[in-house]
Amino acid sequence: MSLLSKFKNDPLFLKILRSSGSLFSNNTLALGLSVLQGVMATRLLGPAGFGLIGVVMAFASTVNSLFSFRMSELVVRYGGEYLERGEKDKASAVIKAAGLTEALVSLIAFLVVVFSAHLAEVHFAKTENVAWMFTVFALGLLANFNMETSTGILQITDRIKLQGTINLAQSILTTLIIAGAFFFNGNITVVLIAYLVGKSIIGLGLFTAAQIQLRKQLGPGWWRAPFSVLTSTRELIRFAFSSNISATIIKLFRESELIWVGFFLDTTAVGYYRVAYTIVHFLAIPADPLIATTFPAINRFAVEKAWKKLKSFLKKITAFSFAYNLALGAGLILFGQLAIRIYSGAEYLAAYPALVALTIGLVFNYILFWNRPLLLSLGLPEFPIYATLAAGIIKLALSFWLVPRYGVAAAGALLSFYYIASVGAMVWRGLHKINQNENRAHH
Repeated sequence: MSLLSKFKNDPLFLKILRSSGSLFSNNTLALGLSVLQGVMATRLLGPAGFGLIGVVMAFASTVNSLFSFRMSELVVRYGGEYLERGEKDKASAVIKAAGLTEALVSLIAFLVVVFSAHLAEVHFAKTENVAWMFTVFALGLLANFNMETSTGILQITDRIKLQGTINLAQSILTTLIIAGAFFFNGNITVVLIAYLVGKSIIGLGLFTAAQIQLRKQLGPGWWRAPFSVLTSTRELIRFAFSSNISATIIKLFRESELIWVGFFLDTTAVGYYRVAYTIVHFLAIPADPLIATTFPAINRFAVEKAWKKLKSFLKKITAFSFAYNLALGAGLILFGQLAIRIYSGAEYLAAYPALVALTIGLVFNYILFWNRPLLLSLGLPEFPIYATLAAGIIKLALSFWLVPRYGVAAAGALLSFYYIASVGAMVWRGLHKINQNENRAHH
């Protein structure tokens, strides 16, 4: 049987592709609008202004991640398992605990941003009188008070495609506001408000969609389920805290790049790096829907201890992601300079070396996009912490030496190193664990 026939005859693989395709189509439209936003914002603000907006947005996001327990993963891992078993009371209790915890940490994150805005102005933005921007954008944290929990709910109720619809809605409104600023000589404040409005629509939209699904699946009084029905509270807390530590490490070493570039260089360099990162990040458009739709499937195989089926499933999705990521990566490297000219203008061509460096690491990461969901499903939530912490410490130590000397190209190369080292280690550990479980089942 040919490889293509195997794919066509696998109903689960086809279901994953259909769900991902629905998300992908909406996300593709949202991507088109996001490109349009970037085209206008880069030209309206210039490298320094575009970089400043990036630092402001990244700071709020980083602070939020310090407190985040990645509730979507908790909901998928445990809420999904309870729903599979028909234990609706337990599923309701887990979701309620996740939602309340996330709301509390969102409020704490907002207050931390407000009280540290001046420090961020001095050390990361290095621009006078912009502390208010950090405070204003932090309002988005309040609007996103249940975003992670809601995403997890949509995943386990097979309604994740609604995320794409909501994302598209926010993209349309954000684009309209930025277009207004672009054509009527708006300023950086209007652009900041546009991004804040988009962030708020996503947070509140996901919350509303998730609540509707919960009423359908668990009944209108689902939130009355007592916490006492949960018999594995210690395991849940361990999972949540390991996810928090893991998320914090990932945020510090991987997703706060704009803050680090601002710290080592200046907002103009941040502007270049942000353009490179934004263009390369287009690789995430097909990958994100796959991550969202495959995690529940991987978790299901692990719960059923169907190790052969799990390995076969991983092979198929890896072959699929390898094919399209390699093609997209080669295209980015070959036509990267053209992409920069179209996206932001020749003024930003200094971003090209960083774009090439980033492409290598992100292609590797998105080919093996299932690395972390696999470890979570196998009951190894701590391993990603060790892998990302080790790679992150090396990356950060080298940053003090290389980034001030070689600029944004070094920042991109170090982020690629981080992806290859940490993802490679996590994939090895996950596959090793599956083989161990398989051997144990045979004896």
